[in-house]
Amino acid sequence: MSASAGVRPPAVAGSFYPGDAAELANTVQSLIREAMAQGHRGGPTLPKAIIAPHAGYVYSGPIAAAVYARFSSGRNTIRRIILLGPAHRVAVRGLAVPSHTGFATPLGVVPLDRAMIDTIKVLPQVHEFDATHAAEHSLEVHLPFLPHIFESFTLVPIVVGDAEPQEVADVLRALWGGPETLIVVSSDLSHYHDYDTARSMDSTTSNATSNLQIDGISDQGACGRMPIRGLLHLAKELSLRATTIDLRNSGDTAGPRDAVVGYGAYVFENRSGANPATTFAPAPIATPRPIAQPTPQPAAAAHPASPSAAAGQETLTENQRKQLLDVAARSISIGLKTGHRPKLDLRTFHPRFGQPAACFVTLTRDTRLRGCIGSLEGKRPLVADIAWNAYASAFEDGRFKPLATEEFEQLALSISILTAPQPMTFDNEEGLLSQLQPGIDGLTIQDGSRRATFLPQVWEQTPDPIQFVQHLKAKAGFAADHWSHELRAWRYQTDSFSRPTPLLANAG
Repeated sequence: MSASAGVRPPAVAGSFYPGDAAELANTVQSLIREAMAQGHRGGPTLPKAIIAPHAGYVYSGPIAAAVYARFSSGRNTIRRIILLGPAHRVAVRGLAVPSHTGFATPLGVVPLDRAMIDTIKVLPQVHEFDATHAAEHSLEVHLPFLPHIFESFTLVPIVVGDAEPQEVADVLRALWGGPETLIVVSSDLSHYHDYDTARSMDSTTSNATSNLQIDGISDQGACGRMPIRGLLHLAKELSLRATTIDLRNSGDTAGPRDAVVGYGAYVFENRSGANPATTFAPAPIATPRPIAQPTPQPAAAAHPASPSAAAGQETLTENQRKQLLDVAARSISIGLKTGHRPKLDLRTFHPRFGQPAACFVTLTRDTRLRGCIGSLEGKRPLVADIAWNAYASAFEDGRFKPLATEEFEQLALSISILTAPQPMTFDNEEGLLSQLQPGIDGLTIQDGSRRATFLPQVWEQTPDPIQFVQHLKAKAGFAADHWSHELRAWRYQTDSFSRPTPLLANAG
């Protein structure tokens, strides 16, 4: 299969697994069917993360099928898969993501979640590096299983090279999402020892995995030790339970026993049995493009009301607000100097700043809007979203020319952190209006493909609810009297705070 624009062609079809589509589909179906016959079936809750092997199907296919069969009841639940595997062909420092839009298999093209890939590219340990993906089998071998198990999904493929457990954990934390997201770590266990030695080594590795013991994963214990250690680091932090589903080697499946490769399958679940996705805010499935806000926010102190506290969120301290304003200012300053977004190390920030959150960053000059870009849903760590949107407000707001250096010290900067959007239920426009809290609620409306939002600060210029909604309709491209039973709406609140001019002394 030749490469088409943006699509990675398969590298090991016909060797690690059948290259013919019909034969491949039959092989996967047979492996899953056999695993289910052996009792590997989905329960009432789905695992949040798994570890599965990546050798040729004749050797490791039954072990991989044993863990994938656990998702027989989650066909329509899982809609995003985060797939991490080790680098076998081209070494890489940190974690590598591809530039592609899809990964091809004999069964079709698996679409990549470019929006989620972009969210982690702001992290310093993440790099876009197609070369390490080109011939890598550790990810590709999993792909034919996925469409057989899951109805519709996107993929975030990551090759993990030389990386610390914390670095991998930070990436997983940013991608964790909700019950729609599954974490898959690809790894075989020991390599090319005699049968008895391999069994002993694999038992040690398996016990360490089940007990979330990072130090128990030796360099010889698993080729995917780097992503495994990162998963164990986060699993321990979240108090997850790891369970061994299958543990065999190639001597048990299809090969001789003088030089075997070990394979293990594991699931990670909340100890209470519930999906542990509530630890981090669910990431959105369909990520909207950044939305430019047309109404400038006042360059004043923090908003007098603290809606985020009212909504049950911990209020930021003044020092934390200052730190976030510093991040936004530095993002713009570095952009002026380099033309690129800055890289962030989440370990240098307060743990709360690593939680997914959505924000808007607004720039004003002489009280006039100079740029405003934001996110409606938590798709990046808070500090990364602020850095990303600050850069975009300065250089990517299509209504303005990119910021010039001489303008920087004349800017005022405001940050609005959004609470999770709450869907509204109504039968008509009067029902929508009756639920709005002037001065408190931000509002997002959507009808078909058109979508727009107003932050709560817009109430200061448009205090009348009827006009507020009419102006928002106009922003979305609708007439003032537009109404449709397909129209949907969400409301949210913000915690807003500002830094007046000059920014330069604090930009660093």
